[in-house]
Amino acid sequence: MVPSSYLDGRIENDKGYGASLWKPLSEECVNWLKTKPKRSIIYISFGSMVSLTQKQIEEIAYALLGSNMDFLWVVRDIEKCKLPKGFIESTIGKGLIVSWCNQLETLANQAIGCFVTHCGWNSTLEGLSLGVPMVAMPQFSDQMTDAKFIDEIWEIGVRPKLDDMLGIVKREELLFCLKEVMEGEKSDEIRKNATKWRDLAKKTVSEGGSSDKAINEFVESLNLV
Repeated sequence: MVPSSYLDGRIENDKGYGASLWKPLSEECVNWLKTKPKRSIIYISFGSMVSLTQKQIEEIAYALLGSNMDFLWVVRDIEKCKLPKGFIESTIGKGLIVSWCNQLETLANQAIGCFVTHCGWNSTLEGLSLGVPMVAMPQFSDQMTDAKFIDEIWEIGVRPKLDDMLGIVKREELLFCLKEVMEGEKSDEIRKNATKWRDLAKKTVSEGGSSDKAINEFVESLNLV
């Protein structure tokens, strides 16, 4: 599923999936990321289907303000009205809010320090394959299972706890998780694990790897039919 350019590099110019629901704002994102230090940016994206409540978006915004870290946040145009009043103006320079961006290109950028994600399978696979630590905020369906793997099985990120009363992740909890992933001793272990899984992903799709062998066997079985 992840294009070859981000893994083994054996397929020339294989950099994308070939389709997008929105026009990516790649140039704007890339140029902004070039101005930022390595592993300094929090990247937040909840995909094309998730619609967060206004309260949840506000809590994310205040957590970002409290972190004092730079961030790139994908917020669809129809949802920008849910942001706290004055938030965009108050974060100019430290934050970039866009309606969409090329996620693979963004995750592969050295400036990205962590990925706050809804844990859809494509996003999970991309973050895993590119070795990016994650803050897992699943919303429904298989995202819950993916978040469990991110936090407990692969140990490449953390999963914030929901507030019992509101059923959302409050700013204090999210801020704690952002610091866990971006700073301190636990962040070193998370990043080490993320790098391990990235290397394993590259190995399995490279020539002679298990995925490489499996696709060859599948093609051979078709030829026998």
